[in-house]
Amino acid sequence: MSKLLIVGTVAFDEIETPFGKTDKILGGAGTFIGLSASQFEVSSAIVSVVGEDLPQEYLDLLKSKNIDISGIEIVKGGKTFYWKGKYHNDLNSRDTLVTELNTLADFNPIVPENFKNAEVVMLGNLHPSIQMDVINQMTERPKLIILDTMNFWMDNALDELLAVIKKVDVITINDEEARQLTNEYSLIKAAKAIHKMGPKYVVIKKGEHGALLFNNGNIFFAPALPLEEVFDPTGAGDTFAGGFSGYLAATEDTSFENLKKAVIHGSNLASFCVERFGTERMENLKRDEVSKRLHQFKALTQFDIEIE
Repeated sequence: MSKLLIVGTVAFDEIETPFGKTDKILGGAGTFIGLSASQFEVSSAIVSVVGEDLPQEYLDLLKSKNIDISGIEIVKGGKTFYWKGKYHNDLNSRDTLVTELNTLADFNPIVPENFKNAEVVMLGNLHPSIQMDVINQMTERPKLIILDTMNFWMDNALDELLAVIKKVDVITINDEEARQLTNEYSLIKAAKAIHKMGPKYVVIKKGEHGALLFNNGNIFFAPALPLEEVFDPTGAGDTFAGGFSGYLAATEDTSFENLKKAVIHGSNLASFCVERFGTERMENLKRDEVSKRLHQFKALTQFDIEIE
């Protein structure tokens, strides 16, 4: 079974949307990526840090999904990373009300020995220096290193971010971030500029409008499935990353054609994530539900047309 190494936060989220609000619940990029990737036949591990305040049931949940948690450091007396946010009525914009780094402020990642040869590495959204530290701990060059990042690091750690981008095979960012990183409004021009920075593949996410995959002049567009209800967008991008990386690790195929399928799998799983608060929907997601919705994706994009 292929190995997938996931680097990202295991955290507390407190969320308010037009549909309700939560107390502190399980969140974090590493959590969403891991739960999403667990839909595939892959051996995965999460590298992260938490405090003693994280309930054991959250760690047990990850273990129950066959996720190796030996790389999650528990700091005695420490407090877990905490984020509180409020979404606007359109759910596309939000206000961050509280961010407490806590144990994340002094995090030194330690990759478990048996995952230092992982075929696929998924670098979730974290400080670029942490992402680089993980890359440097790998004993073998992974078949695929995938990077997720955000505009915060472009504003505050650009040099370190560019150094990481140079070492990865795939980058996943949203359209706003792609434009900021390259100073190009056209996403085609932006993708070309990012290719020159290092990555072979560029995935540009457009939220409810789908995702674009670029590779050496080839472009693939995957729509987002129109949903009757979107409850909470938190973690949707990380769930996409988990489906994307989990599928690629399971299939052991890094061709453009297979990355197209990975984008669809990522989009498919993200469509479930937004239906409930936090990780609730992903915790009990069944394979037959996933398969049924994949058929909906296929029907959404499949058509016959005569071209003269």
